[in-house]
Amino acid sequence: MSKTILIVDDDLDIVNLLKLYLHVEGYRTVEAFDGKSAFNQLKNHIIDLVILDIMIPIIDGYQLLQMIRQDYKIPVILLSAKNQDYDKITGLKLGADDYISKPFSPLEVIARIQAHLRRSYEFNNVVSSQLNAQIRVGDLLLSQQECVLYIKEKAISLSAREYQLLKLLMSEPGRVFTKKQIFERAWNEHYIADDNAIMVQISRLREKIEKCPRNPIFIKTIRGLGYRFAKKDELIP
Repeated sequence: MSKTILIVDDDLDIVNLLKLYLHVEGYRTVEAFDGKSAFNQLKNHIIDLVILDIMIPIIDGYQLLQMIRQDYKIPVILLSAKNQDYDKITGLKLGADDYISKPFSPLEVIARIQAHLRRSYEFNNVVSSQLNAQIRVGDLLLSQQECVLYIKEKAISLSAREYQLLKLLMSEPGRVFTKKQIFERAWNEHYIADDNAIMVQISRLREKIEKCPRNPIFIKTIRGLGYRFAKKDELIP
């Protein structure tokens, strides 16, 4: 599956130039021209890497970088005309993975993107192999090796779609997942607007894991946005 790159810059010519080179290399692109729109794009798409200009409207690049680092671990490459050492150090300290000064060579940008995506892929594979393959939140333990959910050591049968959905939610407690993200990340399917499949699966999961499905403590509905799994400190002892 081709990777998706988010380009954030208020200069249309630069955005179009990067799009051209990225599409030739087989990448998909999503664009934003200000910080607020960029963060919305992150919430609505599965983004693999961000190319971020510092001097953008509404929310500047440094602020957006801090917001990204609160919720995402994807590589971020800063691309800016601010080329003093102070600017580079500030960006790297805030969590940027790389810093490229304008004017730039598009071929160099592509090479940097490929390098960071390769390192990110290799790192995630190493981490995955080192983990215990279990996700625990409160009394719930999801065994990824067995594809089985345990509640206080009692095995709970899950369908494949229920397991995939629960794994996604439990893997990042507190994070809100939109319906589109659930379709794409949990089920690897294209999102169908107004489809009730997610609501049905959520309802079935709640019947299996909640003491009171109508008043759930684990799977929360965030109206107008999607669903999230409760953090450990939100659960009643």
